[in-house]
Amino acid sequence: MDSLFLVLQFIFAVVLTIAVLLQKSSSIGLGAYSGSNESLFGAKGPAGFLAKFTFVVGVLFILNTLALSYAYNTQRSKSLIDSIDASALPSAPSEVPAAPESSAPAAPKAPANEQK
Repeated sequence: MDSLFLVLQFIFAVVLTIAVLLQKSSSIGLGAYSGSNESLFGAKGPAGFLAKFTFVVGVLFILNTLALSYAYNTQRSKSLIDSIDASALPSAPSEVPAAPESSAPAAPKAPANEQK
């Protein structure tokens, strides 16, 4: 089921991108540089259809995103820590080892103050 939602997500993303790119811009935008202000389909023919189609595909994209996140969340609701076998873990040492004795030489004693 997850793979179906994932494939649909890619399809909706591509279709939504194409639908947005086919629409006529409300401003001149980059058309001022090319000198063309005409749409691919003509003056105003498919403008209403493309706007409605983009809205519907956008809503389907959002619903599919929610369904995909729900499917992944329910499938992976078990934590990774819960799946670890406790007997396979190394046991903690029962005694804390004593600190080893220092092998460094002792510091020389300070000379006593002799008064004369």
